[in-house]
Amino acid sequence: MPFDRAALEAAVSAHGSVARIVLVQVRGSAPRPAGTSMLVWKGGSQGTIGGGQLELQSMQAAVRMLRSGIPSMITRAALGPALNQCCGGAVTVVTEVFDHRRLTKFQTGFEGLYVRPVERDAGPLPDAFRARLMRAGQAQTPMPVTLNSGWLAESLWQATRQVVIHGAGHVGRALAQVLAPLPQFRVLLCDPRAGFLEGLPAGIGTNPAAWGDALDRADADAAHFIMTPEHDQDLSLCHLLLGRDFAFAGLIGSDTKWARFRKRLSVLGHSPDRIARITCPIGDLGLGKHPQAIALGVATQLLQFTPARIVAKESCT
Repeated sequence: MPFDRAALEAAVSAHGSVARIVLVQVRGSAPRPAGTSMLVWKGGSQGTIGGGQLELQSMQAAVRMLRSGIPSMITRAALGPALNQCCGGAVTVVTEVFDHRRLTKFQTGFEGLYVRPVERDAGPLPDAFRARLMRAGQAQTPMPVTLNSGWLAESLWQATRQVVIHGAGHVGRALAQVLAPLPQFRVLLCDPRAGFLEGLPAGIGTNPAAWGDALDRADADAAHFIMTPEHDQDLSLCHLLLGRDFAFAGLIGSDTKWARFRKRLSVLGHSPDRIARITCPIGDLGLGKHPQAIALGVATQLLQFTPARIVAKESCT
């Protein structure tokens, strides 16, 4: 998971001094993986590093740091009886305090990375680690969070997949809201109907243009979900989508609908192999037909889909 500078800046803007807690090393079983972070400020917090005593004690330590002015701290803990947790693993946690002054001096030093000393007695950046950071800045995959000789390096970007949802009805909105908080997805919800793109939570992009407009600008390996209010419009979008590159395509509907669509898409000139790239029905039929249940099934399906390649790099400025 990347260093989310935008979320940190927003928290500092709203609350002044903010402590950021990040898991930098995880060995064995633990609630969350390395790179997971959360923010703590006076009277509140955002995110989670897994809950339980590890999170509680980390938050309490962060509050003490905010009061005392300690800029950074490294904590190592076994997730066993001492913490009243039975995960059995061990974690290394780095907590840092950020304010407006520190953010104005935010320097990466390496492309796509935030590198800084987090131990008071950290010496110069080791030459071998520097060379690794230089290589990581040119790589096509994000570097995992790394603690080395008191220096902490975190990626400012991560691989993401664009998810284009054609239709903001009950299922489309539910799917967008399930996927939007997940950092590996960039969600675009498309619907030209008046009012259908209003009242959405942060993190969901919208396109109110005509049906199919988003196809022209979609990533070549985006995931598309077609769920408009009309079967003819669904068919038109399937036809257009099969004429371009995509990584995954899902069509809402029944087996009967899909049987009819396969015949009509064949008449439109698409080969059986090409048509078979569209998944219909979508999700997990065993979960039921409630919009949120369908959305959960589709999200699970997408999470299990292996990304074809890196499709985006977040800004490092």
